[in-house]
Amino acid sequence: MKKVGYIGLGLMGKPIAKNILHAGYSLVVHNRSCASVDELVGEGAIAASNPAEVAEQVDLIFTNLPDSPDVEEVALGPQGIIEGAHKGLIFIDNSTIKPATARKIALELGKSGVRSLDAPVSGGDIGAQNGTLAIMVGGPEDAVEDVMPIFRAIGKTITHVGGSGTGQITKAANQIMVAAQMVAMGELLILSQKAGADPEKVVSAIRGGAAQCWALDNKPQKLLKGNRKPGFKAYMQAKDLSIVMDTAREYGIPLPLTATTSQLFYSMLEIGMRNLDNSAVIGVIEKLSGVQLAEK
Repeated sequence: MKKVGYIGLGLMGKPIAKNILHAGYSLVVHNRSCASVDELVGEGAIAASNPAEVAEQVDLIFTNLPDSPDVEEVALGPQGIIEGAHKGLIFIDNSTIKPATARKIALELGKSGVRSLDAPVSGGDIGAQNGTLAIMVGGPEDAVEDVMPIFRAIGKTITHVGGSGTGQITKAANQIMVAAQMVAMGELLILSQKAGADPEKVVSAIRGGAAQCWALDNKPQKLLKGNRKPGFKAYMQAKDLSIVMDTAREYGIPLPLTATTSQLFYSMLEIGMRNLDNSAVIGVIEKLSGVQLAEK
C-alpha cells in the first residue's frame, strides 16, 4: 500500500487526513501549528518537520492550504516539496488556488519527475468529516488512476475534468454558485421575515420546488438558531471569489453577479465577520435592511 503525506491540517485538511489514515494508509503529516499534528500522531500518523521531509518519505503528497502563495511556497520554496521530490512522486493539492498557480507548480515539479493533480474539494467540514466530498481533478489521467483509491476514501464524487488547472477552474465555477446561494438565501430569509411570513415555513415550502439547493437544505436551520459558526469561513469565501474575479479578468469574462456577491463578502470582512460561516453573509443584508433574523 502506498505511503501518503498530508500538509495542512486545518478545518478541512485534518478530517481529510484522518480519513486517509483510517483507510489503512501509512500517513506522514506536517502543519504549522503542532496541535493537529499531535492529534494525528496520536492516531498513528508520523510527524515531519517540513514539506521536503514529508516528500522524501512518501509516494503521494497532499496539500490543503489557505491560498495560492501558501501552496506555491510549500511546493516550490525553501524546504519545500521540490527539495524532497523524487521520480514517481505524485503531488495532489486539495486547496482552492488560482488555476495559473496550479499550472506553474505542475510544470516546475514535473521537471523533477513529479506528476501533479489540482484536486480542490467541495462539501464543507461536514463532507470532509464524513468522507463525502466532491473532488474536481485536473492533471494527467494516469496520476488520477493511481490516486483514485485514496480519493474514494475521502470523497463521494470524483470527477477528472481535464488537464492541469482544470480542477481549479471547476472549483472557481463551484464557488460562483455557492456564494450566490448564500446571498440569495440571506435575502429570502430577510424578505420573508420583514414582509410578515415565517422564514422557517417559507424555506419548508420552497425547498420542495425549483428553489431546492444545498444551501437551503443545510443552512437555514442553523441561522434560525443563531448559529453562525463556520463551516466555511467568510474570509475564505471572499478569497475564493477573488480567485474567480482574477481568472475572469485574465480571460476577459464579465461576471456582474459574482462581482456584486464578492463585494458583499468583502463587506463581511470590514464589519468584523471574517471568521463566521459563509452563510453569515445574511448579516450584511440585515444591516442594510435594518432587521435581524429572529431566532427560533
